[in-house]
Amino acid sequence: MQELGRRLAPLLRPGDLVLLSGELGAGKTTLTRGLGEALGVRGAVTSPTFVIARVHPSLTGGPALVHVDAYRLDGGLDEMEDLDLDVSLPESVVVVEWGDGKVEELAEDRLHVVIGRAVGADAPSGADGHPEEDVDDVREVTVTGIGGRWADAGLPELEIC
Repeated sequence: MQELGRRLAPLLRPGDLVLLSGELGAGKTTLTRGLGEALGVRGAVTSPTFVIARVHPSLTGGPALVHVDAYRLDGGLDEMEDLDLDVSLPESVVVVEWGDGKVEELAEDRLHVVIGRAVGADAPSGADGHPEEDVDDVREVTVTGIGGRWADAGLPELEIC
C-alpha cells in the first residue's frame, strides 16, 4: 500500500482531494504514508484518528499534505467545515479516510481509492486448496478519478492487486 501511495503522489497537485475507503486495517494510512514520503512532507504520517486532521508541510516546496480521519465524524460536510478543509484545499493535497458521504462536496474533482482486503472465504487459495499464508497482504485496489481533472491522469496504469 505504501508503494501505491508513492506511485500516486506524482499525479497529485495542490487542490486535489483524495478519498480513501476500506475496512479497518485495509491500508488507508499506509497508503497515505507513501503519499507523504513521495510528496516530501514533514513529520511521520500516522493515523489521525484522535486528532481528526494533521497537516504535514512540504519540505520540498510542493503542496502540504492534509491527512484527515473522518471515522468518528457523523455530521457530514457540516462537521467537516469545522476543520476548515475548504481553506486548506487550494494549496494542499487533502486525503480523507472514511470520507464517503462526508466530503464529496468539497471538490467537484476528486480521486476515490477503494481498498479491499481478502479475508475468510474470499481469500486466495494455494495449490493445496488452503488459504495462502500471506493472505493479510492481499489487497484489491480500485482508483477512480471523478471530474474533468482526472480525465487524462493516467490512472489505468495504477491498477494493482
